[in-house]
Parts: sequence; C-alpha cells; structure tokens
Amino acid sequence: MHPKLVALHPLLRAAAGLLLVLAGAVLPAFAQDRVVLQLKHTHQFQFAGYYAALEKGYYRDAGLDVQILEGADGGAPEREVLAGRAQYGTGSSALLLTRLSGKPVVVLGVIFQHSPHALAMRQRAGQGPDIHNLIGKRVMLGPLRNGRVEADELVAYLKREGITLDRLRHVEHSYDPLDLVQGRIDAMSIYTTNEPDYLDRAGFPYDVYSPRAAGIDFYGDNLFTSEHELNANPERVKAFRAASMRGWQYAMNHQEEMVDLILAKYSRRHDRQHLLYEARQMVPLVQPVLVEIGYMNPERWQHIAGVYADLGLLPKGVTFNGFLYNAEGGLDLVWLYRVLGAAAALLLLGAAIHVSLLARERRRAADAIRAGEERFRTMFEASPMGIALIDDVSGAFSDVNPRYREIAGRTAEEFAHHAWLDFVYPEDVAGWTVLMQRLVAGDIPEFRTTLRLVRANGATVWVEASVVPLETPRAGPHLKLCMIEDVTDQKESEALIWQQANFDQLTQLPNRRMFLDRLQHDIVKSRRDGTRIAILFIDLDHFKEVNDTLGHHQGDVLLVDAARRIATCVREADTVARLGGDEFTVILTQLRESDRVDTIAQNILDSLLAPFQLGQEQAFVSASIGITLYPDDAASVEDLLKHADQAMYAAKGAGRNRFSYFTPALQVAALNRMRLTNDLRSAVKGEQLKLYFQPIVHLKTGRIHKAEALLRWQHPQRGLVSPLEFIPLAESSGLIVDIGQWVFNESIRWVQRWRRMVHPDFQVSLNQSPVEFQREGGSYDVWLRALRQADVPGQAIVVEITEGLLLDASTMVTDKLLQLRDGGIQVALDDFGTGYSSLSYLNKFDIDYLKIDRSFVRNLAPESNDMALSEAIIVMAHKLGLHVIAEGVETEQQRDLLAAAGCDYGQGYLFDKPLPAEELDAQLRAQAGAVTEP
Repeated sequence: MHPKLVALHPLLRAAAGLLLVLAGAVLPAFAQDRVVLQLKHTHQFQFAGYYAALEKGYYRDAGLDVQILEGADGGAPEREVLAGRAQYGTGSSALLLTRLSGKPVVVLGVIFQHSPHALAMRQRAGQGPDIHNLIGKRVMLGPLRNGRVEADELVAYLKREGITLDRLRHVEHSYDPLDLVQGRIDAMSIYTTNEPDYLDRAGFPYDVYSPRAAGIDFYGDNLFTSEHELNANPERVKAFRAASMRGWQYAMNHQEEMVDLILAKYSRRHDRQHLLYEARQMVPLVQPVLVEIGYMNPERWQHIAGVYADLGLLPKGVTFNGFLYNAEGGLDLVWLYRVLGAAAALLLLGAAIHVSLLARERRRAADAIRAGEERFRTMFEASPMGIALIDDVSGAFSDVNPRYREIAGRTAEEFAHHAWLDFVYPEDVAGWTVLMQRLVAGDIPEFRTTLRLVRANGATVWVEASVVPLETPRAGPHLKLCMIEDVTDQKESEALIWQQANFDQLTQLPNRRMFLDRLQHDIVKSRRDGTRIAILFIDLDHFKEVNDTLGHHQGDVLLVDAARRIATCVREADTVARLGGDEFTVILTQLRESDRVDTIAQNILDSLLAPFQLGQEQAFVSASIGITLYPDDAASVEDLLKHADQAMYAAKGAGRNRFSYFTPALQVAALNRMRLTNDLRSAVKGEQLKLYFQPIVHLKTGRIHKAEALLRWQHPQRGLVSPLEFIPLAESSGLIVDIGQWVFNESIRWVQRWRRMVHPDFQVSLNQSPVEFQREGGSYDVWLRALRQADVPGQAIVVEITEGLLLDASTMVTDKLLQLRDGGIQVALDDFGTGYSSLSYLNKFDIDYLKIDRSFVRNLAPESNDMALSEAIIVMAHKLGLHVIAEGVETEQQRDLLAAAGCDYGQGYLFDKPLPAEELDAQLRAQAGAVTEP
C-alpha cells in the first residue's frame, strides 16, 4: 500500500467513502463480461477450483463469462495476460521476478501454500538418501530459457546444499517419468502431486527431496492479473477473485465429483486413479481447512525475494509495491487528491462520530474472526477426509474430526486418553515411527504412507495417511496435521485380485502363473548359490474314472485331498502348485544331493495310494511322476517343464504308480512321436493306410463266417508301422476319429461284397477305441446312415469294445450301446477275463459275443486251470445267450479242446494270419465255390 495512504486516518477513508455515496459515484456494470483465464499447464486437478467456479455457476453469478485455456508451457500465462489476450492467469512464484523486471503483473491470491516442486532420484543399492548423490549424475532440472534453468527453488535448494549446476549433467526436461524408470537419467524435477503416482505404479524405487528441507518454501500456483485490468475493471477483478476462491473451496471438498467433471469435460490424459491421487496430495499443500484459500503473507513473499537475491536474480532488500492485490482495494491516489478538499470539510463531522465508528469496527472485526473460525470449524467437522492434530512428542491427539473417529472406529473419549500409536496395528508401528522421526528431524518435509489401524472391536482398517507440520504460531512447535482416508475396500480388492491371479481357486495352491514366477526366481537363486533344483511333474492315474463315475464334485474333493497329501511330503521352502486338471508340480530347491528327490517322490506316490474317502464311496488312484533337474537337464523354464512332462509320460508308459527321471533318450522319443504324429495326419489322404482282415472260423464246420478288420500303416520311409506304435498317437492327437471312420467305410464296402458272394450272414468285426467311444457329442448316426445308403443291415457289423469301457456307467456310454442295438449292430466284449471283470456287465448291457483272451488259450491243456476257466466262460456265455470267440488259436489241440468245450468260433494263426482284403476275398470266393455247409 502507498505510504501516503497508510498515513491517512481511518476517518478520512470513511469520509471519502461517504462522499462517494453522496456523489452517487457508480462503477460501470460488467454483467456477463467475457474474460479469459490462461492456465500454465494442461487440464488436471491442479486447476480444479476454476472448473468448479465455472461448473457451479460462481462466475456466472458474478456476471462473468469465463473461458479457461490450457497452456503449452509455463510461460504462456504471463505472455497472454501482458499482451491483453487473457485477463487472468496462473503462475509460479517467479511472478515476483516478472514484476520486478518492470512488467505490471499483480498477484490476486495464492492457491498452493506450499510448492509441490521437488526432485526425485533413483534409489541405489548401498546408498542411503543423500542429495549429494546427484553430483555427476544426469538430471532433468527444468526448461532452459534465455540461458537459465527455470527451476528457481530447486536451484536455490541445490545451492544451499553446496551443489552448483556445473556439477550436474543437465539433460533437457522431457516431463516423462519413464526416462527415470528406464535409466535414461538419474534424477528429475517433479511435482509431488503428479509423477510419484506413476513411479509408484511402475514399482520404481526412488527418493524425493523437497526444497522445504533446506528452509526454502515457495508458494505454488498463484492467480494473477495485470495492472491494466486492475485499474480498468477493479470490481470485475474483485468478483473474479472471489468466485475463483469459492470454486477452490468447493473443489477441495468434493474431490471425486471434480475428477468426474475433468474426465467428462476437460481432459482424459490422466485416468481417474491419478486425478484422485493428485487431489489427495494437494490437501496438505493447499491446506483448505487451516488457511483461507487465496491467503498470502507479504513476509512469505519477502522470504521468496530473499531466495531470489541469494541466486543473484534480485537485489537484496527489494520492495514490491503494487505486486500484492488488496481485496479491500485502496483508492486511486489521483482521485484521492481531488477529493481531499471535500474530505477536509467533513473532518469535524467525522470527529463527532469517531468513537462510534471505532467501536463498530472492533465489533465487526470480532464478528469476522468469529465467523471465520466458525466457517473453518464447520469445514473441519464436515470434511470427507479424516483430520487430526497430533503432538509429535507425546503422540497425543489435540483435535480430531468426526470422519477421523469414524474411520478409526473409536470414541472421542478413547482419543482423549490414548496416543496415536495405541491405535496402529503392531506390525506397522516401526514404519510409522521412523517416518515421524525423519519428519521431526527435518529430513523430509512431509510424508505419506499406508498402514492399518485397529478398531475397538478388534477389526483392522487400512488407511492412507498424510502428515505435514503445522506452521502457524497457534499450532505450537510439535503439532502435526494428519489426514487419513479409508482404503480398506481398495486393499481388499487388490488382495483378492492378486489371490485370484496367482492361486488355484479349488486347492489354494499356487497356479501356473505363480509357479512359473517362483521357478524363475529359484533358478536365479540356484545359479547364485551353486545348488540344484528338481521339478516334479505329477499326473494322477485313473482320475477320469473317478470324475465320470462319482461326478465332478467328488473329483474336486479328491483333488483337494491330493493337494494336501503332496504338500505334506515337502518342506515349507518348496513349492507345490496345481497347473490344472489333475496335474500338479513340485519345486524342490537348494539341493546338494539328488538322493533326497527319490525319497520325496516315493513318499508322494505312497501318500496318494491310500484310499480317498468321497462321501459314502472310496476311490483309489495312483500317480505318475516325471522328474527333471536344473541345471543338469536344461537351463530354461520352458525346457525344464517340457522335460518333466516327457519323463512323466515315460512313467505312465512303464506302468504308472512310479517316477521317472528325464533322459536325453526321452527327448529323442518325443521328437519321434511328434514326427510320426505329423506323418499320420497325411496318412489317410495319402492312401497309406491299409485294411487287413483275420478270418474267424466256425469251429464245428471249419468255414469262415466272420473276419476282424485290422489296420496297417505302410509308411513311405519307415515301411510297415505297428498299430501298437501309431494307434496311441492317433488316440492322443484325436486322429483316431477320422481313421475310425475310414476303417468303417472300407469295412462296409467289403462286407457288402462278401454277404452277397460268400454268405448272407457274413460279419466284419471292428475294434472301437475307447477315445472314439467316449468322445463328447459323438454318435453312430453317421454309421447307421452309411449302412442304409449301402443297403447293408446293421447285423453285418460287430463292434468290439474292452471291459474298461463298461467301468464307465455314465449315461453317454449307455446311450451309445443302446444306439448300436437299435441299429442292429452287434457288440463283442474283447479280451474277456483280463480286465475289470464283473458278471454284472453281461446282465446290464446288451452284449452278443465274448472273446476269450489269447492268454487263456495259449496254455490250453486237458485238466489245466486255463481249460477250466475257458470251459466256465463258455458255459456261462451260453447260459446268457452269448456266443464265444476264442483268440490266439495256434494249434490243432487248442482248436479241438475248444470245440469239445462248446466254443462257437476260433481266431488265430492256425486258421490264418491277418490278410490284405484282396487275399481274403480270394479265399472266400474259393470257399463259396465249395460244398455249402449243412
């Protein structure tokens, strides 16, 4: 304020005001004046108060039509306001330099009581937090303009710490946190409201250094205008400032609403999570509860001027008259001098009422103070954020608002008799204590942390706490402002998402993702320690039968119990995981000797052999385990898993219920299987498959009544490939379905010919793979339609199945057997007596033939056990109305014994080996020309 104005008696000002009223002096109307507010950066929560003033109609109520423009750089507001293209702008404390360089800018109000400007530096192993670690490092400090780094408070901070700019490797600022995360620089200037969120999301370790730690405390964003605007439109300036501050008060009390407004109407450059982060970080900087928004202290500006003087940018002791806006508005001196004469005439009148005015002024000041306190108390009590004042020495609470008590789950009386640490979860006390000690010591200007509070009922609640020191005289030296938000739901959601992403929902074991992560970690540790790792790949044997017979629910019960049994066989440091289905894996770490692996694998096998109690039923399964070692067998995760899988299949092939180590031979065999499977895919189209037929002879007459179709593969390079080698590959790859259809089509063609030329009741038997029979959605409609088109009755075909299929009593199996019966196709039970034999099968299902396995026929002799068993099977079958076919008949004695026992048919090398279709056709035509049977 001008010194001459300060010298005027208050009475003179009152008199001048009275003259204005008497003279009817009225300022021009400014209803719906169009003005421009120029921001210094792009739209984000940093400018939320202006969006609120516009959205809530505060500018409109003040008669203003406001346009808010983004800034391309920090210098845009000064350029636009001084050029008259904008009437108002937002700027940093460098506005002081602008004013003292002769440019007529006027600060209307301070938004950020503390600057968010700070330095972020990468944490280094073995280095504690020390600003001097910056020396010699690559640093993005600020933009270069006119040969000067425009980061004044940071430059001053470094100077006070004894670090000059020539000791840094200055890099042009990109404002991209990824440059710090990816190591292109070692430190960068940041806003504490912005970049830390992105660094935290990236999981990047960093330290933050604030100029406030060195006693350099600049104001942050400031609302300013020009002297031209102030002189030409003083009431408009006053109205714009008041509406803006009102908008800021609303924005800080309605953070989520303002975030949604920014995303909807201004910018989607930042996501909602980031904007809320920025809002939370602004609370301790703006201090909307403790300080009236817009308040600025001339002494703070003098402090800022002193910092600039230390940098050599200003002379010491500089004054800045006219730089700070006075909302009460001083009178223009020229106008004042014009009315001095008239004012003097009123001095006598003023003297008469002087005492009255002073009393009224005191009352008004007291009312204003009381109203202000009530307003701020109301804001404190109604704040959506928990707020408390804490003594950093005793930890006692000085004041607590209702939201804080609600979050902490404590009564006002409990807060009165307890210290802060009494409510903190025990495991979080140490971390909180360290941060508070650093704050008190001045190592950090403030801090933010996430921790748990214990409520009175024993429940815990996660809170995000921000702590800043109070700097008002009334607060005392030890009071700290603590603000908390309840983030329990967020923490629980994060924990649930993490659990679902990393653990199997059924067994609660680590899933494939967690297993791979742990294996990768264990490999790194093993490489460092020089130890070995064993990976056990476990597959449950016969688990599908449990699922199919007892249902998937009981199958899940078995899997949970199996997971528990496996886990009890290993150490806590080892990992047991479920990859899916009935596949489990185990990682055995820090192995010095491999002998222990054998013991653990055998213990797992033994534990799984014990019966599983599933409701009223018991189930028995075993396991096949493949084992591979790191680094002996492979160096990568992918190869280790592949080798363990190959070893597991070797264990299955060797008879199950055993473990097998990986060997290079397994890899060779796996490659051969893969190549053979690939060749098999083209075998059907390439006409490499051949159908052979082995005659089935009627034992009484010696004539051929039937033939079994047998598949052969004439490989172009390997020659004749055994069915024992390629049928399992066809089953595992799914090719068996197409191959089975080809066999059926060929069989129809030949049986049609033989029923016409040899005998009208001639039959061909087809071996049906369990994979074909059990596949979901499969049916015999295609077969039955093909038989009708060829005019061949269903009785021309006999489908041979194994006893194992009848173990599956599911509806699907029953329905398919019924479909075969309804189509006239007969069923033979192959290898009878060697599998899970049960007489109930023969009574439950429609079976036409029993085939006595060659293992009984091979040792047939009078009075032998095999003879007794064969006779029993024949008698039983005939009693049930079934026919019997004996396989593997190779001698005349075997044939005679079987015929004497009443066996219907024989099949084996005594009669003939499997023949190409053309050769059997010739035999049958020769037989047809002979004497027909009686």
